[in-house]
Amino acid sequence: MRRLSSRLPSQSKVQVRSLSVSQLQSRIRPLYTSLSIIRNKPVKQAKSTIQTYKMSSTSIPQTMKGVLIEKTGGVEVLDYRTDLPVPVPKEGEVLVKNEFVGINYIDTYFRTGLYPSPKPEILGREAEGTIVSLGPSTTTNLKPNDRVVYMGTSTYAEYTVIPTSKVHIIPSELSPGIAAASFLQGLTALTLIREAYHVQPNDWILVHAAAGGVGLWLCQLLRVVGARVIGTASSKEKLELAKENGAEVGINNKEENIVKRVLEITGGEGVQAVFDSVGKDTFEGDLEVTARKGTVVSFGNASGAVPPFPISKLAAKNLKVLRPTLFNYIATREEFERYAAELFDFIIKDKLNVRIHEIYPLEEVRRAHTDIEGRGTTGKLLLRV
Repeated sequence: MRRLSSRLPSQSKVQVRSLSVSQLQSRIRPLYTSLSIIRNKPVKQAKSTIQTYKMSSTSIPQTMKGVLIEKTGGVEVLDYRTDLPVPVPKEGEVLVKNEFVGINYIDTYFRTGLYPSPKPEILGREAEGTIVSLGPSTTTNLKPNDRVVYMGTSTYAEYTVIPTSKVHIIPSELSPGIAAASFLQGLTALTLIREAYHVQPNDWILVHAAAGGVGLWLCQLLRVVGARVIGTASSKEKLELAKENGAEVGINNKEENIVKRVLEITGGEGVQAVFDSVGKDTFEGDLEVTARKGTVVSFGNASGAVPPFPISKLAAKNLKVLRPTLFNYIATREEFERYAAELFDFIIKDKLNVRIHEIYPLEEVRRAHTDIEGRGTTGKLLLRV
């Protein structure tokens, strides 16, 4: 595991613009209203609550650091700011002071417009930090100073407001940064092997991009549940990393024919399931290597979107194709808590490797996005606020 320390830049290349607080509030107020309805809508709160809190009187600044985008585009639209207004929690919400923010490939989809979202926008889907205040009359077992990890929106910032239903207290056994480095990608992998295709011991499973963020989690979790993993990657170094984390066999997708190798490895039978985050470049091969009554799980578009295809192609082997999203697997409070607890239990008891590629200062967010889009990273990218 790499040491959790950020490398501070000797000279920032990011341009910082200044606007008054009132100007900023008028321009991005919809960010904290419409997005909280559209993308941070609280799920039904559990009944087993502890206490009702009034709004905390903790001293909180009016402005904060953050990364704002006002239009879609390349990394140049990521605008590091030091004068964004701090959001105020409403009933049922908490305000978290972020320490570590997880970077995920899906962030680039929102930045480029592949996934439409309201603008202006603060990117980000996960972070860990400390609760500094609660909304008025909020009924919850959470309290100020709790160390928490959460999933939502607008996390590329010093402070984020989040519904209590999407916040999980970090186990004391985890070091700082580990929860943020594992949460979204770990939960994605866990829900894929539990629900998209319920993996059984001795199943042959093909994992594309096996040395990437979700890929490494899949390799480790599949090993723990007893599956046999074939991992693909673009270099010898990445294949070695995948094997260290649970892949039984590696295939170099730059030098080898994936379809031919998978059929050789499985004695011509094919795999019970494919977990594919690559998309366009690998999908046709997925259909060829999947065994009769098998499942193709397409959960990413790193090479582009899967092109349209006739559904009759699935009939030859009674194949199933899914395009799942994590958030539909953790839509209720019960689902969210159950999977979060199971993930951290795996990390603590099975000593899973939480691999961190690099921790970037928040102001180097452009470099972080360039790195993740370059597909040369292995493991998790974090921003340190």
